[in-house]
Amino acid sequence: MTDLLSIRNLSIAFEQGGERQRVIHEVNLNIQRGETLALVGESGSGKSVTAHSIVRLLSSPPAFYESGEIHFQGQELLHAPEAELRFLRGHKISMIFQEPMTSLNPLHSIEKQLAEALWLHSGGAWKTARAQARPKVLEWLNKVGLRDVEKRLNSLPHELSGGERQRVMIAMALINEPELLIADEPTTALDVTIQAQVLDLIQQLQRELGMAVLFITHDLGIVRRVADRVAIMQQGRIVETGDTEAVFEQPQHDYTRKLLNAVPSGTPSPVPADAPLILHTEPLKVWFPMTRGVFKRVYDHVKAVDDVPLQIRAGETLGIVGESGSGKTTLGRALLKLVPSIGDIHLVEGDAETVNLQTLNHKHMRPLRRNLQIIFQDPFGSLSPRMSVGQIIAEGLTIHEQLSADDIDQRVIAALQDVRLDPATRHRYPHEFSGGQRQRIAIARALILNPKLLVLDEPTSALDRTVQMDIIDLLRRLQQERQLAYIFVSHDLAVVKALSHRMMIMCAGKVVETGKTEDVFNNPQHAYTRQLIASIV
Repeated sequence: MTDLLSIRNLSIAFEQGGERQRVIHEVNLNIQRGETLALVGESGSGKSVTAHSIVRLLSSPPAFYESGEIHFQGQELLHAPEAELRFLRGHKISMIFQEPMTSLNPLHSIEKQLAEALWLHSGGAWKTARAQARPKVLEWLNKVGLRDVEKRLNSLPHELSGGERQRVMIAMALINEPELLIADEPTTALDVTIQAQVLDLIQQLQRELGMAVLFITHDLGIVRRVADRVAIMQQGRIVETGDTEAVFEQPQHDYTRKLLNAVPSGTPSPVPADAPLILHTEPLKVWFPMTRGVFKRVYDHVKAVDDVPLQIRAGETLGIVGESGSGKTTLGRALLKLVPSIGDIHLVEGDAETVNLQTLNHKHMRPLRRNLQIIFQDPFGSLSPRMSVGQIIAEGLTIHEQLSADDIDQRVIAALQDVRLDPATRHRYPHEFSGGQRQRIAIARALILNPKLLVLDEPTSALDRTVQMDIIDLLRRLQQERQLAYIFVSHDLAVVKALSHRMMIMCAGKVVETGKTEDVFNNPQHAYTRQLIASIV
């Protein structure tokens, strides 16, 4: 059978400081029509670089294609004219990117962005009949499981949760029904129930259209579920390929065996019986007004957080789980006064002195922020592209402490070592790192101020399993050494189980179940909790 996509002896190098460093070494891959090939490896192994090279999304310089060929339907792509590539991109070959916030236009509504994908590949016909685009946009947003679709058409990307943005990206990639879908971690930001729906949707489209899928992921559970074949990548090289079941049952390479054995496990250290209370709240509300008309009259509210109480002690981890859009992230941000809320938030300072954060203005809140840090879901969107890694990590120190330049540099070096990054990389910029490496930079930035409470918003979602285990061990060690309190927001129940002492299950802004992690997993009381847990079995 003729291959739909064929990559032969592909080698790619990046130039930095006048020197070229090869990052992809003679890669050979092929995908047939209707087939799913999973490309698996640690962050930084070259998976995304290989995928981006297929439609020449790597700018030259700094990227250089040193050797090799890429053929799609018999057409050579590495030397194809730009006009032909523009036709292929989004029409014949679509891509779901890993970080939706940086891939969506922040100034355009989601309706406009999906409609634009139709206009660009329909000869401009849609521009003369915008009303015709709306049914198609609604159809695809419903297919990927976005809630309250008609109400969200005019929403801007920043008004959606991380999982909702990812679903918009998936709809945009599939709306033109491509022949090859390159899915770069497409379910990273999705909760397990929606993840299953999206995977079923992609498989359904394959059957209907004969579409091929190059599926890049670090989640081996997904690989086993969706992939016909799997290719294992390490340090820019393909070290093993084969049918999925054969690779899982009889892995031939040591690195493959290492990946298969990397499953989050263990439990956090027990919370001391006399652990002091760090933070407690009255039932919190975060309602976002929905307006319309010239005078922006409020006609309804999005009840993102609705009467949610919370308390946490030193050395304790509270895991917050729920579907994207359930209010998990909004709750975390409300606790840090990053979004306005109703309900008292009490932070316990030294000698059991309690401060109600809701009574503080910006000026009085600022000194307390060193004790309350957050790691955002999208590391690339939260790291300034104009600052070096060293400057990013040190920024909090320059605000909260009076230190010499040498002392700051030593603290930055120590923070990078804590998250297993080479301190020599502190002079580089965020775009020079992989997604997993950027997440570790974000963790180092939060930890450098030695906070009391750390809100972790999907901190391991962009990491492969082997790095996840390192980060989990790191967070456990730091918690035990410093008695840190964690509020851990995640849709990955395996990671939540390994890190959390208590769990809180949220659905549509409300808490439907809470309790000790072991009790919730072993004896879930609410139907929604049982549905979540059943989806990972």
